[in-house]
Amino acid sequence: MFDLSGKTAIITGSSKGIGKAIAEQMAKAGAKVTISSRKADVCEEVAAEINASLPDGSTGEAVSIPCNINSKESLQNLVDETRKKFGDIHVLVCNAALNPYFGPSSGIPDEAFDKIMASNIKSNHWLCNMVLPEMKARKDGAIIIVSSIGGLRGSAVLGAYSISKAADMQLVRNLAVEHGADNIRVNAIAPGLIKTDFARALWENPEILKRAEAQAPLGRIGMPDEIAGAAVFMASDAGTFLTGQTLTIDGGQTIS
Repeated sequence: MFDLSGKTAIITGSSKGIGKAIAEQMAKAGAKVTISSRKADVCEEVAAEINASLPDGSTGEAVSIPCNINSKESLQNLVDETRKKFGDIHVLVCNAALNPYFGPSSGIPDEAFDKIMASNIKSNHWLCNMVLPEMKARKDGAIIIVSSIGGLRGSAVLGAYSISKAADMQLVRNLAVEHGADNIRVNAIAPGLIKTDFARALWENPEILKRAEAQAPLGRIGMPDEIAGAAVFMASDAGTFLTGQTLTIDGGQTIS
């Protein structure tokens, strides 16, 4: 049920952290994956690393196609080049996001607020609509947006980022309603605090780390691979009756 042989997946922000873990696990499940982030050399290194790790006879494969998610032309190139390399796109994982500001909402510059909304919401909207036509024509497809538990609760220091992540959850619900009749599943993953470079400002802060660990029933923060399995589930036959949902993976932090 979790086999992704014959599937092609685009994963944005996949040169490190959660995106890289998702790409690795999807390739291990048999998918052909596109590694994408802004830096071409890093993408190429990750693609080579994944290809070298796959056993003989595996249907999995990784290629590198750099992309700036803030450019509509760059996103279209990502889609077009993936099609040239692998053919149909079956799975889209919108993982790339940014947060250039850490602090109270009253102090965020307008340009930082706009950048967060453009990168974390509008780019996902653009990219989804670039792959949806072929998914509709094929009557099959899976879209996964990596959101955050920040979208489920208020924050004194991540306000704009949290707003964008709540919007991602609504984007998922809207697309699921619009395209469910064409057998397209759209879901979100809301990770808690995960040990990635992106979240370094949080887990390297002793006070924040201690509080996160104390609030989580599992008593720790997560690792990228612990998010990747959910993405494989959502992309595979195991997840064919799941759509419009946000799966929270946070060690139980939001329930305690």
